[in-house]
Amino acid sequence: MANDYEKRLTRVLDHVYANLDGDLSLDSLADAAALSRFHFHRVFTAMTGETVAAFIRRVRLYRAVNELLDTEAPLAMVAEKCGYPNPKSFSRAFRDAFGQTPAAFRKRGLSRPPLRLNSNGDFVMYDVTLKDEPERRLAMIAHRGPYITIGEAFERAGATAMARGLGPELGAMMGLYYDDPDAVPETELRSAAGFEIAQEAEIAAPLEEIRLLGGKHAILTHQGPYTGLKTAYAFLFGDWLPKSGEVPRDTPPFELYLNTPMDTAPDDLVTLIGVALE
Repeated sequence: MANDYEKRLTRVLDHVYANLDGDLSLDSLADAAALSRFHFHRVFTAMTGETVAAFIRRVRLYRAVNELLDTEAPLAMVAEKCGYPNPKSFSRAFRDAFGQTPAAFRKRGLSRPPLRLNSNGDFVMYDVTLKDEPERRLAMIAHRGPYITIGEAFERAGATAMARGLGPELGAMMGLYYDDPDAVPETELRSAAGFEIAQEAEIAAPLEEIRLLGGKHAILTHQGPYTGLKTAYAFLFGDWLPKSGEVPRDTPPFELYLNTPMDTAPDDLVTLIGVALE
C-alpha cells in the first residue's frame, strides 16, 4: 500500500501532467504535495533520485510520445502542448531522450515508455530522534552562494561578536539553509551563519536577529566531514521522513555544530540537522 508521501508525490505527477503548459513552479508543486516550500524539493529529490526539473522534462516528453503516436497533430502543436514553445528545443530534448527526432519516432511507431515515479534505492542510515527543541534566538549573518563557502560568514559572525564582547552571551554555532542545492543555482543559494545568543544581548548590523520556534523536531546526528552532509539530508528527507509519517513545518532546516574544524579532525566533526515538525 502506498504510504502518505507516495500519495503526495503521485499528486505532483498528476498535477504536472495536467498543467504542462501552466504553472509548474516549485511553490505550485509544493501546494499539490501539501508540503512546505522549504522541504518539498528535498523530499522529492531524495525519494525519487531526480530533480523536479528532470521529472517535469520526463513528463513533458512522455506526453509528447502519446501525442505523436495517438494523433496527427503538427509537430509544432505537439511541442507547444507539451510545454515547449520553441519546436527546435522540443526536437533537441526529444532526440536527447529517445535517440531520434519526433518525426522519426512518429514514423516508426515505437512503443511508448511507462511513466512512473522513480525510486532512489538504498540509503546510508543515520540516527534520527524526535526531540522537543527550545525556542532559539540567533545572531546571524546572511550568506548567498555555494553552501561550501559559508565558512566566510561564520568567520565574520564570530569576529563581529568577539569584537563587541559578546563571547559570554553566545551559545551553539548554527547554520540555516533555505534552499535545496539540487533545485537552486549555486550562486543563488541562501543561507545564514552565526550563533545562538542570550535573550538580553544586543544584536546590530551586520548581525541579524532570527528566531527559531521551538517544538517537535527531527534531529539527525551526522559524524564526519561536512562534505558528507548531502548524504545525510538524502536519508532524512528520502527515507526517514516518508516512513515516519511526520510532516515538516514551513521553516528551513538548521545545522547545529557540536564542534568545529578549528580544533577537531574532519572524521570527528559532529553535526545535528534539525527539521521542525507539525
